[in-house]
Amino acid sequence: MKKLFLAAILIFLGTSTYAQYDPKALEILEAMSKKYKAIPTFEANLTSSLTNETEGVNDEFKGKITVKGEKFKLSLDEQEIYNNGTTVWTYLPSAKEVNIDNYDPGSDDINPTKIFDMYKKGFKYLYLGDKTENGVVLEEIDLVPEKKDAQYFKIKMFIVKKDKTILNWTMFDRSGNKYKYAITKFTPNVKVDDAFFNFDVKKYPGIEVIDLR
Repeated sequence: MKKLFLAAILIFLGTSTYAQYDPKALEILEAMSKKYKAIPTFEANLTSSLTNETEGVNDEFKGKITVKGEKFKLSLDEQEIYNNGTTVWTYLPSAKEVNIDNYDPGSDDINPTKIFDMYKKGFKYLYLGDKTENGVVLEEIDLVPEKKDAQYFKIKMFIVKKDKTILNWTMFDRSGNKYKYAITKFTPNVKVDDAFFNFDVKKYPGIEVIDLR
């Protein structure tokens, strides 16, 4: 489930209502993107959940992410992902295994550094209105992938109306799974060296290295 943070976070409902480029939604998304793009580095605590009512699945996870431009480190309960802008390491502590692959910035995959810009390529979007949650006014937006055969058919975003920060987003797949991610703490402009985004295999004796490059 945790690998799906980097997978497509997308939507297609198959109705003419959703198949559009809503100017109101675009205005909100552009303001949100501008806010985050102006922050050179940030750190965020995340909670994520996987639910499937049909299968009776209800799992919760916590994570932390640090981002600097194209670089990021994502730490989840059972997995760590390092991306230094060139190489991606996926470390599985319980398996004593690390997978290494090249980072393709032109890929259609969604990674945490693209979350604020993903609407710009391959998506349609719709503003559904305002919603108040715990006294906070949120703007609800659905994103729809232009590809009708996309594995994920919807992503629903809630953006704080006052300051255009993202509160949470939920992605829906065709098997009935819902993956929800919420930002519980956001710290902008953290000081972090580039070396922080490299995985040093030498520090993990006995680890199995699977090089996919």
